[in-house]
Amino acid sequence: MWYHRLSHLQSRLQDLLKGGVIYPALPQPNFKSLLPLAVHWHHTVSKSLTCAWQQHEDHFELKYANTVMRFDYVWLRDHCRSASCYNSKTHQRSLDTASVDLCIKPKNIRLDETTLFFTWPDGHVTKYDLNWLVKNSYEGQKQKVIQPRILWNAEIYQQAQVPSVDCQSFLETNEGLKKFLQNFLLYGIAFVENVPPTQEHTEKLAERISLIRETIYGRMWYFTSDFSRGDTAYTKLALDRHTDTTYFQEPCGIQVFHCLKHEGTGGRTLLVDGFYAAEQVLQKAPEEFELLSKVPLKHEYIEDVGECHNHMIGVGPVLNIYPWNKELYLIRYNNYDRAVINTVPYDVVHRWYTAHRTLTIELRRPENEFWVKLKPGRVLFIDNWRVLHGRECFTGYRQLCGCYLTRDDVLNTARLLGLEA
Repeated sequence: MWYHRLSHLQSRLQDLLKGGVIYPALPQPNFKSLLPLAVHWHHTVSKSLTCAWQQHEDHFELKYANTVMRFDYVWLRDHCRSASCYNSKTHQRSLDTASVDLCIKPKNIRLDETTLFFTWPDGHVTKYDLNWLVKNSYEGQKQKVIQPRILWNAEIYQQAQVPSVDCQSFLETNEGLKKFLQNFLLYGIAFVENVPPTQEHTEKLAERISLIRETIYGRMWYFTSDFSRGDTAYTKLALDRHTDTTYFQEPCGIQVFHCLKHEGTGGRTLLVDGFYAAEQVLQKAPEEFELLSKVPLKHEYIEDVGECHNHMIGVGPVLNIYPWNKELYLIRYNNYDRAVINTVPYDVVHRWYTAHRTLTIELRRPENEFWVKLKPGRVLFIDNWRVLHGRECFTGYRQLCGCYLTRDDVLNTARLLGLEA
């Protein structure tokens, strides 16, 4: 196999030489040096899946389930699940990682059916199931999405006819709660109907899935357009699409809205799937998507109204992605609270503005805007790391209550119900 590859490489190099891509004056490659010192692939067939592995000087290579994986030997020793290295009751590591020789190599490797056994120099044996290695390898994780999502614009969401969940079912049955969370995880928004229009019942609803995150706005917030806080939200003015608390080091994960009363006109809520817009940028201008995921920005909230005195600063890029699989997990977009851009040199600034404009155009496309009228009894949950919200201006008296939820606790509840989160 190696010789076939080398023959192909030699032929390709000769073609390139003839075509002038590589200048003939360059020395001919030493093909012998490309040969590995020792090629010992071990092959076996297990449960209809072919497995092949090879022990290299500094790593272990495994081919299984259509995946080629490479494992550092220290990693293999560190992740041992034997009783002396891992507490299966607490699911915590017992092994002192700092005690592992950084030059460690196994003395012996053998495969029995679907289990690999590594014997280390001190005689300790580590065993791994092949499927566990596929699932937990870097190569396996690169192919995996952490949280499955359905990206949407207004038409996609409306055609999906995502059902709301009744308050009683939400509060009293795991089936209703699971249905709600499944919708929330897939779309980033979800509704609960027939909720008594009080702050107390809204609080009870929120506590069903998470701890309430207390912030500078309190635990449960209740507001009208009296400008009691130094924020545009406490007015009757229209609000452009944005995510909340970008000025926190970790923006709040979930936002809960319940309109308790509105005696007037206007005030519809705007919802935009930020991940859908970001995906459009990725497809049309990938270099701009990358820039938005790398340039750190400061967001700032300064308040000096009445007895409220706050100065909050949060730092992070507009788009936040996992580095191993490039999955987007957080959008931090708020033009109201973005601070002075002083974290990047001048030659990057203009390119950032161009990329930001591209994203803004996508976010502002009318077809991406989903408008909904909040009313008493209908509670809206928003994934603040994904879905942007805004509102149109309104008249009359309007009361809203709500809160922020801790993202970790919402995802914890979902996992305990068997959902992928």
